[in-house]
Amino acid sequence: MAEAQRRIDRTLVERYRELPVATVSDSMFRISSLGARIRPLHAGGTVLAGPALTVRTRPGDNLMIHKAIDVALPGDVIVVDAGGDLTNALVGELMLSYARTRGVAGFVLNGAVRDLKWIKSNDLPVYAAGVTHRGPYKDGPGEVNLPISVDGTVIEAGDLVLGDDDGVLVVPIDEAAALLERATEKHLAELRQVEAIRQGRNARGWVDETLRARGCEME
Repeated sequence: MAEAQRRIDRTLVERYRELPVATVSDSMFRISSLGARIRPLHAGGTVLAGPALTVRTRPGDNLMIHKAIDVALPGDVIVVDAGGDLTNALVGELMLSYARTRGVAGFVLNGAVRDLKWIKSNDLPVYAAGVTHRGPYKDGPGEVNLPISVDGTVIEAGDLVLGDDDGVLVVPIDEAAALLERATEKHLAELRQVEAIRQGRNARGWVDETLRARGCEME
């Protein structure tokens, strides 16, 4: 187990919390994702935002996830690379309830969970690849606060984890400030476009221009 050397600044976390994940994703050129399989399972509307506390564990084993909860700081998001295996649940009501008392901001698991009814009735953000009633093993091995990878995206301890109803992504610490400005500008532009649509003055000329540029013949 290692200690996180850096953590995303809390001020940046709160500013990102106001942005849709889709907008941030577009501002990252649509190449940063933890995969479409990892979906929000908790009560809708709760935004996930906080520094990553990374866990790597063998499929179906949650010993190191228990340790991560014990060492988590308030506001941490526990992100687990369990290889995407769905045979055994990695967390359920008991662990999640304890994590809440520790101030854990949420969970992102490339693996399965159980006690879905409890998860769906609570606002603790839980993103996972699947659900099963089969419980986990507690033998290890594993790693905490070292780099992990989920669906081709590398997550380092302290990176920003951001999630909403569309899914979840990770923003590297060193890119967070510059990306925030781009994403905020895009979000404001989209709000202006929504207002233009509402008022019936949404410009659509770009559609035909794009088709002509791609050689489409139109009569």
